[in-house]
Amino acid sequence: MNNTDHKRRIALLGSTGSMGVQSLEVIARHPDILQLEVIAAHSSADLLIQQARTFKPNVVVVVQEEAWRQVKEALQNEDVKVFCGEQSLCDVCEMECVDMVLSCIVGVAGLRPIWHAIESGKQIALANKETLVVAGELMMQKAQENRVPILPVDSEHSAIFQCLAGEHFSEIEKLIITASGGPFRGESRQALGQVTVAQALQHPNWNMGPKITIDSATLMNKGLEVIEAKWLFNVPLEKIEVVVHPQSVIHSMVQFADGSVKAQLGLPSMMLPIQYALTYPIRQTSPEPRLSFADYPSLTFEQPDREAFPCLDIAYECSRQGGNRPCVMNAANEVAVAWFLQGKISFLQIPDIIQHAVDTIPYSHPISVDDYLQVDHEVRAYLSHDTNKWKV
Repeated sequence: MNNTDHKRRIALLGSTGSMGVQSLEVIARHPDILQLEVIAAHSSADLLIQQARTFKPNVVVVVQEEAWRQVKEALQNEDVKVFCGEQSLCDVCEMECVDMVLSCIVGVAGLRPIWHAIESGKQIALANKETLVVAGELMMQKAQENRVPILPVDSEHSAIFQCLAGEHFSEIEKLIITASGGPFRGESRQALGQVTVAQALQHPNWNMGPKITIDSATLMNKGLEVIEAKWLFNVPLEKIEVVVHPQSVIHSMVQFADGSVKAQLGLPSMMLPIQYALTYPIRQTSPEPRLSFADYPSLTFEQPDREAFPCLDIAYECSRQGGNRPCVMNAANEVAVAWFLQGKISFLQIPDIIQHAVDTIPYSHPISVDDYLQVDHEVRAYLSHDTNKWKV
């Protein structure tokens, strides 16, 4: 918090998505310590216009040109600057009036803006898994060089971060990431061949955007979180475990060298981890409902079904191999999930497509953001030429 009134000035990337909308609510709750400087979105013009009029940021960024024209015209009488394009998304991350960049962008599109923010020494509140999944080594090295804190917004990583407060990292024996199991927990692989898009979007506990909800249903979301945790907390892959916890009350745990385990608990809501990241290191009050243990007389745990949900093991293996493997996996997953949501492929074809891309795209070791984005482009181009092979 750098300016004279001690407010932390926020650039919110991805303001129109599920996480962005919730983040705006958190910011609005704390006008005495948080100030919204920038909102940015890809193309959701109507909602972006509404957000700009309600929250009155200084800057609005729209990536898609057609949507930008609509937003610019609608806000012409407002005291706000409206910029267009991917470069503008990067430029606002370097603005002097911004202290913290909160990235709620879904997918690899969040990579370049966060790189610019880190280079400019901004604090990072990270809800975009792909930034570390795709280029974790590069990002964390740059963050260390520039002494930039990366604060996790994902509920699981926020839980681990909170459990590690006051602890020595050398004493970590295991990170235990919890998973709800998604809407198909307990289903056989055979049964999964018949699921519909509507069924896959019915998450039992969390309200998330469609891409993340499908990732949760395939357990790829946990795979991405494992890779992200590896980089965030500098922990070897073999020390990161996934356990299914259907109630989603324990958000993750840390086991220490003496055998003790610390867990962070709360109702399944993203409001707490968002607020914790934005206001860290102070715990601010919150109007969110409190956890009542009487409402959860039984908290259960089980091992993930790796046969029915192979995406988890694909993620572990890609992380072990390193190089461009996590980037290839992530790009193929984004393509496959989009195809599934469009009704072009079946649910079970998602891991098949990912594995096919990982097996086919040549191994390389990217050394820059541009290198990673080039790999992402190559994977998408390759799969686009192969579309007919995967049609239902």
